[in-house]
Amino acid sequence: MGLSTRDHLVRPAVPADLDAVAQIYAHYVTTSVVTFDEVAPTVDHWRQRLDDLTGRGLPFLVATVHGDVAGYAYAGPYRPKPAYRHTVEDSIYLAPDRTGLGLGRALLGALLPACAAAGARQMVAVIADSGSDASPALHRRFGFVEVGRLVAVGHKHGRWVDTVLMQRALTDGPID
Repeated sequence: MGLSTRDHLVRPAVPADLDAVAQIYAHYVTTSVVTFDEVAPTVDHWRQRLDDLTGRGLPFLVATVHGDVAGYAYAGPYRPKPAYRHTVEDSIYLAPDRTGLGLGRALLGALLPACAAAGARQMVAVIADSGSDASPALHRRFGFVEVGRLVAVGHKHGRWVDTVLMQRALTDGPID
C-alpha cells in the first residue's frame, strides 16, 4: 500500500538531509550488491555531490514521510565526456523500512521532469542484478526499456553481479 500525498513529500535535498542520505546508502553498501561501492561515503562526500549536481542544474531529491527523510533520488552525468552531456544516470535509494510504500514511484516521477527541465534528453539506469525485480519494475512503469546487460562486471560479497542497462527518452521522439 502506498502513502497518501499528505503523508509524504518529495522536495529538493538540502544539506540538513545528508546525514539521513548517508545512512540510507550505507545500509545498501554494507548489506547488499545493489551498489558496487564497498565503503560507505561520508556525509562530506554527499555534500560535495549535492553541490556538484545542483551546480550543474541537476536534481537531487528527497522523499520525506512525516518530515523524516525516507529516500532520495538524483540524476548525475552518465559519463564525463562532453558528447554525453545530454544524458543522465539516475540513482534511487529508500530507507530499508520504507520500501513498498510508493516512495520510489514518487521520487522517479519527480526526477524525470526535473531532468528534462534541466536539458537532459536521455536517462540511463544502471541496475545491479541483485535477484530482485523491484528496481527494473519501477523503471519499466515509467517507460524505461532494457537495452543491455553487462555480465559479471561487479564482484561484491563473494559473488559476481551483472548490471542491467535501461534507458528512457526525456523528450518526445524515439531514441536516436
